[in-house]
This record gives sequence, C-alpha cells and structure tokens, in this order.
Amino acid sequence: MLIRLLRTYLRPYKRPIALLVLLQFLQTCATLYLPTLNADIIDQGVVNGDTGYILGYGGLMIGISLVQVVCNIGAVYYGARTASAVGRDLRASVFDRVQSFSAREVGHFGAPSLITRTTND
Repeated sequence: MLIRLLRTYLRPYKRPIALLVLLQFLQTCATLYLPTLNADIIDQGVVNGDTGYILGYGGLMIGISLVQVVCNIGAVYYGARTASAVGRDLRASVFDRVQSFSAREVGHFGAPSLITRTTND
C-alpha cells in the first residue's frame, strides 16, 4: 500500500529526486576522499618537507570541500522542495477524497478528525 502510494505521488518528481541522489552521492564521495588526501599530504609532503606539495594538495582539499558544500546546499534545496511538493499533492488528494464523502461518512469519521487529517502534515 505504501509503495503504491509513494510510486503514485513521487512519479512526477523523478528528475528532482534523481538530482538529489546524484548530489548526495557526490557529497559522500567528496567526504570520503578528503581523509585520503590528508593522509597523502602527511605521507608525501610533511615527511619529505615538501611545502609545494603540501600547498598544492591543500588547495585541492579546499576545492573538494567547496564542491562538497555546493552539493550539500543543492541536495538540501531539492530535497526540501520535493518534500514540500509531495506533501502538497498528498494533502490535496486527501482533501479531494474527503470532499467526496457522504454526510453519513463524515458523521462516521467526525468532522474534527477529518479537518485534522486534511490540514496536518
């Protein structure tokens, strides 16, 4: 039931979800690559006293950190936008469904309960 519901309401948002997954993947790759660069700086630059090597790879680390930040900001933006849109669509669907109830069904569930269900996230 939940899978079918998700499939129905997430289908219009395939591209933003794919972009979100890609941005999260890039962010994770950057996060996992930084310790390797740090170890490389220590093994090759600090041990040998090569300041140029340290500065070069330090700059690379800063660049990768910036890519990580940009990917994180993009992922949060698209995630929030998509989640808000899906919530809006679900609320509209629930509201339309409740509007089609007969007076007897509204009485069975209770008007306060239906109002709470259609307005809460």
